[in-house]
Amino acid sequence: MHAYRCFLPARMMITLLILGVVLLCLGPSGIGPLRFCPAMGQGEAMAADESDLYRIRRAAMVEEQIRGRGIRSAAVLDAMTRVPRHLFVPETVIKYAYDDTPLPIGYGQTISQPYIVGFMTEILNLPPHARVLEVGTGSGYQAAVLAELGVEVYTVEIIAELAHSAAGRLRARYPQKVHARHADGFFGWPEQAPFDAIMVTAAAEFIPPPLLEQLKEGGRMVIPVGTPFLLQTLMLVEKPNGEITTRSLLPVSFVPLRRAP
Repeated sequence: MHAYRCFLPARMMITLLILGVVLLCLGPSGIGPLRFCPAMGQGEAMAADESDLYRIRRAAMVEEQIRGRGIRSAAVLDAMTRVPRHLFVPETVIKYAYDDTPLPIGYGQTISQPYIVGFMTEILNLPPHARVLEVGTGSGYQAAVLAELGVEVYTVEIIAELAHSAAGRLRARYPQKVHARHADGFFGWPEQAPFDAIMVTAAAEFIPPPLLEQLKEGGRMVIPVGTPFLLQTLMLVEKPNGEITTRSLLPVSFVPLRRAP
């Protein structure tokens, strides 16, 4: 009887202590992202930024949607495993971040289906330390995947709000690898040309001549070409010996390449 009366308060004290640590981590409101707590180790603090559930879903995405559909580049698979896609979509659709679908990111734009991101990245066949121009930054997810390959990325976005938010997101993760600007991507980034590769993530009715000029000799460009809001064709453009060659890859559906007024 005495032993029970001594054990119960001790158990309650331990429970209250644990509860206090949890509330300290969660903050005054009791909700929201975890802050670093003295009781947490470094690995646990890192886990506060990304739950195990997201890691599991991302691994499944890469295995089933990317590798399972024929993407074989180990570098591309590793890059897409490392980039937390849920940090590049609005909170309203975050639960769908690893689904097999494009998602809206506002302003009439989308983040591409994961498989398309993997396919377009692999088809560029990027060597280490390549210089890559991306036209259509969007939320910054594709630029992040490219940066994880170790290449230098120059990304252009015409919608100011997306350009600024993506630039901040990318600057925080890849301060030395990604350079972002708000501009009309039809004209590329001539000050930084030529580029080893160019990726266009919006559909153009024809291949913009300035992009062809900025593609390095022997370089590759991947671009969706066709009528806006209908099926388009993903094209591989190559520049061997000063000539331009094109090859159709697969049917796709992208938002149209927007132009400055």
